[in-house]
Amino acid sequence: MVITESNQSVVTTFMLIGFTDYPDLRVFLFLVFLAMYIITVVGNLGMILIIRTNPKLHTPMYYFLSHLSFVDFCYSSIVTPKLLENLVMEDKSIFYSSCMLQYFLSCTAVVTESFLLAVMAYDRFVAICNPLLYTIAMSQRFCALLVAGSYLWGMFGPFVLLCFALQLTFSGYKIINHFFCEYTALISVSSSDIHIPHLLLFGFATFNEVSTLIIILASYTFIFVTVIKMNSASGRRKAFSTCASHLTAITIFHGTILSLYCVPNSQNSRHTVKVASVFYTVVNPMLNPLIYSLRNKDVKEAFRKLIYRNAFSH
Repeated sequence: MVITESNQSVVTTFMLIGFTDYPDLRVFLFLVFLAMYIITVVGNLGMILIIRTNPKLHTPMYYFLSHLSFVDFCYSSIVTPKLLENLVMEDKSIFYSSCMLQYFLSCTAVVTESFLLAVMAYDRFVAICNPLLYTIAMSQRFCALLVAGSYLWGMFGPFVLLCFALQLTFSGYKIINHFFCEYTALISVSSSDIHIPHLLLFGFATFNEVSTLIIILASYTFIFVTVIKMNSASGRRKAFSTCASHLTAITIFHGTILSLYCVPNSQNSRHTVKVASVFYTVVNPMLNPLIYSLRNKDVKEAFRKLIYRNAFSH
């Protein structure tokens, strides 16, 4: 038990047990997660660099995509380094303040991403259903407001949950059955009544999912109807191709979140929660730049130009 007495206060230390259930796989998991993290960092920072340096990509769609890449980079960098450290180090402890900060930043990132994906769906709706009004409807100012709103709401909800978590009583050395300070795993080690924090989390997660999915489903319903009415087969293919990457990212992200936070907590075992959490904390941030680059001719062309320019500039 690790308890430090100072001015009658108690400093709590948590232990993230992560994937210690599989000691024989620690080296393998370390190498896998390290490779995924490197791909995530290179992919997302590369995507931001390509979008910022190519004037052809200075459009609302790529503006939102650059912020999505930034959020994915931050999210992975908040969670993965500690996960890698715990796979190779015997000391798996994390201080109370560090744990709360990791929760807040990671939750902010995931909420922000959910609303950015909804904003991107709305952007595709305007581009396909109202192309003549696109430049007016998706002005630079309006796009900036949408992104700012996503970040602000991404911080507001987690901050409210954090305020309740800070009121809970923790003492001594607490074992968190997770690889990062995920909210349900964190509050479950408290000696206080956690009924209200659980209800708040369920309500907050459900509101976020319902509101963003309504925007996404409504946008794609109108898109589908518009595309079906197109006389040109090439126009239909181009429209569906534009939306395919975004739909793939949405399916992976929201499928995981729905399975974790929008069903009663008792239906999810700790093992299931940890495995599912890997998808939205490690796998999804890695896949997003790959999904958008491999299926996007503009991004691939901009990447080739960037490589060509750098190769021949030396």
